[in-house]
Order: sequence, then structure tokens, then C-alpha cells
Amino acid sequence: MKKILIIEDDISISELQKDYLEMSGYEVLCAFDGISGLEHIKNECFDLVILDLMLPQKHGFDILREIADSKQIPVLIVSAKSDETFKIKGLNLGADDYITKPFGMGELVARVNSHIKTYEKLKQVPNSNKKLIIVGALSIDKQDRRVYIDDNEVILTQKEFDLLVFLAENPNRVFDKEELFERVWGYDSLSDASTITVHIARIREKIETTPDRRQYIETVWGAGYRFKV
Repeated sequence: MKKILIIEDDISISELQKDYLEMSGYEVLCAFDGISGLEHIKNECFDLVILDLMLPQKHGFDILREIADSKQIPVLIVSAKSDETFKIKGLNLGADDYITKPFGMGELVARVNSHIKTYEKLKQVPNSNKKLIIVGALSIDKQDRRVYIDDNEVILTQKEFDLLVFLAENPNRVFDKEELFERVWGYDSLSDASTITVHIARIREKIETTPDRRQYIETVWGAGYRFKV
């Protein structure tokens, strides 16, 4: 049984989400403030986190930062903040999806199903026989899901890692955003392919040592992205 953590200070919303997810076969735990939510993440294992942003004691963005630094868990932001800047910031900090309140419980369950199924596929089905990919100073350890630049570990979110591995295992081939989205997020994902741009930018910030010269992920204008070897 997959386990989900809901971090939401509105008890009625939290309990409604919990009921629908449990009816769909998930084990669900609720936390009603940022501090207790983060403690659960640190001390327990979850398959997905549903995260509100405006939380007492600790803001959702701060929780996202800490998850990105230590865990690889799909994170679905659920927030009343509809401003695009909040969505971009959340994705930049490592969230996999963003839903604006109000929304239907059927949509929530569908998005949860999609992200967990995609993550399980990427974990269980190896993309190649190689467990270690080395290109220049960049090393990608697929088995332990770790990335290094000159032996210094770089912390990537779950989706950042999956996207980097996919590109690195298909070197010198150009992929447009839609194809990357379908291959990494999944055909049945309800997210937006524009999130590829955000994730590519985040990966570059972490692995590119020369910002004005792309060593690994190259933009092919009008076509998409490719991993250079």
C-alpha cells in the first residue's frame, strides 16, 4: 500500500483529501503545520507528499527546500495561490506538480495516481544496462540515484534526476519539451509540459560550472534540448 503525507492546515480540506485517497487504496497521514509535517518526512517513508504553501510555523517553500536537499519524493503542491510566480517558484524548488484551490477530489486522486505510477516505472525499469554514467566531470550513479561533479555530490530532486538520466542515456539526440515531458512525466500526467523549462534550468544551475557555456545540456533553438557528449 502506497503511503501519502498531506500537509494542510485546514482540517476539513485535509480530511476530505484523506477520505478520497483512502477510498482509492492509499495509506494517508495528515499533518496540520509545517514543523510536524517536516518531522514526518524526516522520520518516515512516503511515496508522495501533498503540500499546502501557507502553513503555520513553517512555510511550504521552506519545506520544499528541505525535501530537495535530503529526499527524493514526488511533491504535489495544493494552494489557493493562483499567481504564476508561486507556481514557478514551487517548481523551481523541486515540486512535481501544482494544483490551485478549489479543485475536484477526482482530479487530485488522478494526479496522485499519475505521479506515483510514473515514479514507480522510473525506479523499476532500468533505461540501460549501465549503472554509472560518466561524462567529463559529471558522474551519475543510477543505482543509488546520486550525481557528482568532480566528486562533489549535487542534490537533485526526483524529477530533476530522472530528466537528467533520460537525456544522458540518449546523448546528442534533440528532444522537444513535449517529448521530454511524455517520456519522464508520463503520457497520462496532468501537469504542464512547460515545467520542462523550469527543471532544465534547475539542473543547469547545479551541474554546469560555466554558466555562459553549456557543458552538458544544450538548447537547440526552435527544436528542444540535447545532452552533449
